[in-house]
Amino acid sequence: MRTFETANEDETIAAGVEIAKSLPERCIVRLEGNLGAGKTTITKGFARGLGADESEVASPTFTLIHEYGPRLVHVDLYRLESDREFWTLGLEDYFDRNCVVLIEWASKFRHLLPEETMEVRIEHKGGNHRTITVS
Repeated sequence: MRTFETANEDETIAAGVEIAKSLPERCIVRLEGNLGAGKTTITKGFARGLGADESEVASPTFTLIHEYGPRLVHVDLYRLESDREFWTLGLEDYFDRNCVVLIEWASKFRHLLPEETMEVRIEHKGGNHRTITVS
């Protein structure tokens, strides 16, 4: 387990870069944190660390899946309510690709994800302070 303490947006992005650079070529990451915790900010770091354009990163709340470059897929399951909705996304196709699949609100459908995943949890500690735990 690794822990990062960040005090601003740049530090949160830098933590994302460092985490991304340590990931295997094919990986599923469960990105957990409350609304406003900094999930989109750390995704910018993942994009930078994986060679994608971080300026393209946006919250995927309304478009459920974004692809950033060839190595990063960003998914948001917040609005899904049933297993059936999950399966209509076709995520299993991404799970078989050599890429990092970063899934926000993955805990809602943990029972449908492959067993081997990692978790990045972001806790908002007030102001711009975050604790980021990788397990």
